[in-house]
Amino acid sequence: MKRFLLSLATASVVAASPGVSMAQTNALPNTPTTKILAVGTFPAGTDMQLVQRTLPTEVRETAQLYLEGKIDQWYSLQDRPGVAFILNVTDIGKAHEMLEALPLGKAHLMTFSLFPIGPLKPMGILVNAPVTQ
Repeated sequence: MKRFLLSLATASVVAASPGVSMAQTNALPNTPTTKILAVGTFPAGTDMQLVQRTLPTEVRETAQLYLEGKIDQWYSLQDRPGVAFILNVTDIGKAHEMLEALPLGKAHLMTFSLFPIGPLKPMGILVNAPVTQ
């Protein structure tokens, strides 16, 4: 197990290292999008008093999305006001539409950066690598 974790860490570093071309390493397999990471922040100049008045409705509607299984996890950002959601959605357009329908989105008080995410790519290389004894 220790060897496996070391190999995984090494593959991750090599794959993510700047200056390492894919020609120098095994081509990483395509990774399917299984979730979307949504990072919501407040644009410069946002009226935070209006945000505070909107929050009770925002929280209720966000909790409803969680109960419907559309939001898997939700977090606060540590370095600035905002949120991070792991969405059970695979389509960026649908994720954007869902988040813009929330009260803060409707009022243009919060903007989201959306990132498709999926299984760790280097894991595929390690799973398919020949076993050495």
